[in-house]
Amino acid sequence: MRMRRMRNLEPRMEKCADYRIAQPEERKGHWRDLMPGCTALWVEVGCGKGKFTAETAQADPDVLLIAVERCREAMVVAMEKAKSMGLKNVFFIDMDVANIEDIFAGEEIDRLFINFPDPWPRKKNAKRRLTHRGFLDKYCRVVKPGGEFHFKTDNAPLFEFSVEEFAACGLEVKNLTRDLHKDGIVGIMTGYEEKFHALGTPINRCEVVCKPFVMPKEEKKTEEAEA
Repeated sequence: MRMRRMRNLEPRMEKCADYRIAQPEERKGHWRDLMPGCTALWVEVGCGKGKFTAETAQADPDVLLIAVERCREAMVVAMEKAKSMGLKNVFFIDMDVANIEDIFAGEEIDRLFINFPDPWPRKKNAKRRLTHRGFLDKYCRVVKPGGEFHFKTDNAPLFEFSVEEFAACGLEVKNLTRDLHKDGIVGIMTGYEEKFHALGTPINRCEVVCKPFVMPKEEKKTEEAEA
């Protein structure tokens, strides 16, 4: 998410310090210590301003939710929202999801949310898409087998690309829809989602079941050739 630079960012971040994990790598393998007795560990990739984050945490108070956002200007708004709601089961990390294996241990996560990521429409940037097999490989290492990725986007080409990637990697896809809210609002919306739903843009969504990852053969050949 891109936002205008905030002059008062640091003071605002400091006021929400209890919600920010400043050294997340130190918690690798021990995230549940933040909330002993939690029923599950969920991670949201790219939480933006935190509407979905806060409402999900509020709706599932027994679940520990970790929100990842590399734009600190967006993340501070999300933290302020969580603080104003008095939430105790959500924490935030400002980092790039490409480093997710440095932060979470193998099979530590129960569920991963990927909401409205940058589509990176140019073909040469395909590897930057958060549903590219390179990222799927990382997710399958930190999400437990049988755990799930929940993916939403308004971008139809990105969704079709993603579904093809899931299939190529042998991952099971459930509850796939290309018009989530056709018959009425389903689940918790992000702020971005509300905006585009109001404009009549169909929302694509699916759930992907995690399993030990096997890189597709064509990708292996490409990597071997590049090496």
